[in-house]
Amino acid sequence: MKKYVCEFIGTAVLVLFGCGSAAIAGDALGTLGIALAFGLSIVAMAYVIGNVSGCHINPAVSLAMLINKKISVKEFVFYVIAQVLGAIAGIAILYAIITCSSELDIELQGLGANGYDELSLVGISLVGAMVTEIILTFVFVYTILGVTSDESKSSVAGIVIGLTLAFVHIMGIPLTGTSVNPARSLAPALFLGGEALRQVWVFIVGPFIGSALAAFTYKYLNKTEKE
Repeated sequence: MKKYVCEFIGTAVLVLFGCGSAAIAGDALGTLGIALAFGLSIVAMAYVIGNVSGCHINPAVSLAMLINKKISVKEFVFYVIAQVLGAIAGIAILYAIITCSSELDIELQGLGANGYDELSLVGISLVGAMVTEIILTFVFVYTILGVTSDESKSSVAGIVIGLTLAFVHIMGIPLTGTSVNPARSLAPALFLGGEALRQVWVFIVGPFIGSALAAFTYKYLNKTEKE
């Protein structure tokens, strides 16, 4: 159970501080500031829970680990449940914080939800959003698989993964708000409802496709390299 509790806590922290930065201080922080909030959340959690659960805190990452036989199907299911519940807890805390402020409003601030068309800063289409999420998740997960496969890189793995998450956010925030994490997308959509909830399937399917492509690509190239 320790692994799943850690995944719950880690995902809650990621969502609270990442989505919270976007919702509460997005105008002041800008794209770079929000990207760093997500990335630094990963760095912090990696060095706290990484030795217990691996610090997936993302169903897409857990899927890649399943494909590469790092975890079992049973573990994958419980990882995803813990991550989704953690994301919901993080958004619930953010929701409470915003509603307790006389200067903040959920309708104006949002909750860091992802979106396309009118919910995208640049009006990206559904197809564009799907392609964006597949590519960004591929890069993110491919990096994770590479840096965690080498024991000699374990001391810097958390930093590399966090910075990678930050850099995919730098490109992705204006396009879709950057998901690369189905749990992170589902939680704010559930609280906001409406169009955000209708569009959330893209930010669940896209990251899973990108993750699977990264996992199979890594398996193929890694096998070729060993041969």
